[in-house]
Amino acid sequence: MQDILSAFRPDLFAGKTVVVSGGSSGIGLALAQGFARLGAAVIATGSTSARLAAAKAANGESGIRFEQLDVRDKKAVDAFFAALPKLDVLVNSQGIARPDAEWTEETYLEVVDVNMNSAMRLAMAAHPLLKNSQGVIINIASMLSYLADDSVPAYCASKTGIMGLTRALAHKFGPEGIRVNAIAPGYHKTDMTKALWTDPVPAGKIAQKSALKRWGTVDDLVGTAIFFASPASMFVTATTLPVDGGYVVGGF
Repeated sequence: MQDILSAFRPDLFAGKTVVVSGGSSGIGLALAQGFARLGAAVIATGSTSARLAAAKAANGESGIRFEQLDVRDKKAVDAFFAALPKLDVLVNSQGIARPDAEWTEETYLEVVDVNMNSAMRLAMAAHPLLKNSQGVIINIASMLSYLADDSVPAYCASKTGIMGLTRALAHKFGPEGIRVNAIAPGYHKTDMTKALWTDPVPAGKIAQKSALKRWGTVDDLVGTAIFFASPASMFVTATTLPVDGGYVVGGF
C-alpha cells in the first residue's frame, strides 16, 4: 500500500474524521488503513465481534477505532452518528453474499438490506454532519452492478441499486456541497472470493479476462477512494468508477 499512499500528501486528511462501515476486514479495512495513514481519525465499524476483535489486535497502533454497529438497525445507526462531533467522509463498504441461498425470499431481503438499504440508512443518518463539513460519501458497488451471476440475485440487484442510489444522493445532497460517488471493484483477493483465487483453474481464467492479466488486491482500491475524498475530485459526483483491471469490458 505504501507505493499507493506515496502519491498523496502524508497529512492529506489531518483533522478529518472518516467512518468506514464494514471496515473490520477486506476492502473496508484496507480503505480504513489508507485514510488513517494519511492522517485521518478513522472509525471502522463491523457487525461481528470476533472479526472486530481480530482487526483491533492486528491494527492496534494504526489510529483506527473499531466499533460494533448493526447497519440493519436504524436506531443504532442514528445513535452512532448522533454521538459523533464531526464527520468528513462516509465510506459504505458493508456487504454480504449468500450464493444460491439468495433465491429464497428471506435471504434475498437480508442481502438487499445489508448491501443497499443500509447505505441509504447510513447516508441519511450522517447527512447533518456531512452538511456541516461539505463532506463526501463513497459507496462500494461491484462489477456485478454491470454483469449477472445467477447464484447471487440479491447481490446483483443490490449492487446495481447502489449505482442508482449514488446518483440520487449526489443530486439530493449536491446543493449542500456534499459529493457522492461509488467504486465498483472487480475480482479482488478477499475472503469472499477466496474459493476462486485459491483454485488455479478459475483464478487463471479470471486473470486472463482482466486487461492487466492479474487479480486485484484490496490495496488497488485505496487510491481511488482517496481521490474521491480529496480536493482533487471537487467537481466529481454521481459517478461510479470501475476498479477491475478492465475485467467488465474484457472479451471471452
